[in-house]
Amino acid sequence: MLSVQSVPIIEATLPTVGERMPAIARNFYHRMLTAHPELFDGLFSRSNQKNGTQQQALAASVAMFATHLVKNPDSAPEIMLSRIAHKHVSLGIRPEQYDIVYKYLFEAIADELSDVISADIADAWTEVYWLMAHALIKQENGLYAGLASDQALAPWTVVTKEKAGADSMTFTLLPADDTPVSDAKPGQYVGVTVMMPDGIRQVRQYTLSAGTGSDVRVFTTRLDADGEVSPALHRDVQVGDQLTLSHPCGDVTLDDEDGPLILASAGIGCTPSASILRSLADADSAREVLVLHAENTLDRWALRDQMRTDVAHLSSATMQLWLKDPAEDSHEGNMSLDGITLPKNASMYLCGPLPFMRTIRSQALASGVPAQRIHYEVFGPDLWLAGEDS
Repeated sequence: MLSVQSVPIIEATLPTVGERMPAIARNFYHRMLTAHPELFDGLFSRSNQKNGTQQQALAASVAMFATHLVKNPDSAPEIMLSRIAHKHVSLGIRPEQYDIVYKYLFEAIADELSDVISADIADAWTEVYWLMAHALIKQENGLYAGLASDQALAPWTVVTKEKAGADSMTFTLLPADDTPVSDAKPGQYVGVTVMMPDGIRQVRQYTLSAGTGSDVRVFTTRLDADGEVSPALHRDVQVGDQLTLSHPCGDVTLDDEDGPLILASAGIGCTPSASILRSLADADSAREVLVLHAENTLDRWALRDQMRTDVAHLSSATMQLWLKDPAEDSHEGNMSLDGITLPKNASMYLCGPLPFMRTIRSQALASGVPAQRIHYEVFGPDLWLAGEDS
């Protein structure tokens, strides 16, 4: 709950702080990572620091949290916090690290707002920070308590490495030690830690594309030539090698209902759709499922065989495909819901590039799908719908 005295201060300073938050975020990360370069090892992404997405993520989340508190001082944006908390658990972040963040974030705020800051402004924004931090810590502690082990990260052994489409790779892993394994739900992801050639560990989150609910981990990654982790996975990691994995995380998971489903994806965003389809096929589900997928070319569809096999196995599943370079039985161009008959009372799961999700979500809403039934996972800095039900 934001205090009565802080509400007008945050409301008055939010435009200025929001405008300068990207600079504050850059200043903060520079200070913290200069003082603690060890945080790059297994925690912060060097490529996301370089391209600015990590700074954007921090700026967006703090500004959105403060905006919510001004409009709703007695509550918190639970959906946004849940997504951040799951991401933090996939990195093994602990409560004491919030003190480090606070020190350097408020040094950056004092620096970037030196022309306007006062003791009252500093106190009000300190309150915002700790309200957000404590809310996240509470959620993260709850998530940690629900895991099968107190050990947040554990070693797993690569048992297969298989090409998936033109530029993707599927990895299957089994536990490398006796650390208890948490069950994974369809749609969840794991943090994957990979050793870089210079000896620094880097982490990325990958959705489990199969093997949920068991002691096997299967994830598929598309090669990102500008990244660090996917090139290392594709180039260097071989069968028999060990990777460090988190417990399964992510709150966008298949519901327990029996109503119709719409799975809409683009590109490597097909991984959660594939995970959900595989779980439905394993259960011989009779749910009505409409699968919609978009790709540039057929050969880039990373999980084509798996998804088509599972759709064929399910008695009430159908699929439609969009390709920039159309093939037989596909639409041409970008996905559109125009002319597509959507099942009534369906739940929709979206994953893909942000412009794709914006477009399809808008079309789904216009077609009568309720906002609370549209679920999506954002793997990036744009928390564009974090304040809405999902």
